[in-house]
Amino acid sequence: MRTRVRGWRWRRSPLRRRSDVVAAWTALVAAVLLLVGAPLTGAFVGAWAHGDGQKIAARQQAERHRVRGEVVGKVPDALPSVDGRQHSYRVTVRWTEPGIGARTTTARVPSGTRSGDVVDVWFDTRGRSVAAPMSGTAVWQHTLTMGVCAAGGAAAVVLLGHAVVRRVALRHRLEEWEREWARTEPEWTRRKA
Repeated sequence: MRTRVRGWRWRRSPLRRRSDVVAAWTALVAAVLLLVGAPLTGAFVGAWAHGDGQKIAARQQAERHRVRGEVVGKVPDALPSVDGRQHSYRVTVRWTEPGIGARTTTARVPSGTRSGDVVDVWFDTRGRSVAAPMSGTAVWQHTLTMGVCAAGGAAAVVLLGHAVVRRVALRHRLEEWEREWARTEPEWTRRKA
C-alpha cells in the first residue's frame, strides 16, 4: 500500500533532489499561467480584436452605401450545397438614384433570387459592388474567435514549456541516479569500482 505525502518536493529532505524542486516549481508556475495567464491573454486579445473590429465596421459603414435594386439579368440555377451555405451570383441589377436616374450594374445576389426580385446591394465609394459592412454580430464573432484562439495558444505554449522542463528534469534525475548508483553499487555488491 502506497502512502502519499503532500508537498514532499517542498520539504527539506536528504532524499529530495534538485530536479524534484525544479519540477515542483515548474508545475506551480504552469498551473498559475494556465489558470490566470491564458485567460488574461485571451481577454486582452479579445478586447483588442473587438476595438479593431469596431473600427473596421465603422469605416465600412462610412465607405459603403446600400441601394435597393431590381434583378434584371438572368440568374443561374441554384447549385446544391453540401455544407448548407448559400452561394451568391453576379447578375445585372437596376435601380433609380435621385437626381441621376436609372442605373444598371452587375452585383452579387444570393442564390434563389429570381429575375424581377428586389434585393439589397452594397456599393463602395467607387461604385463597385461589395459585401455588406460588418455587423455587430460579426464583430463579436471576430472578438470571440481571436480571444479563444489566443487563450488556447497561450495554454499550448505553457503546456509545451512545462513538458520540455519536465523532460529535461527527468533526464537530469536519471543522470543523478546513475551517479549515485555508481558510487553505491560497489558497497552493496562487494565489487571494486
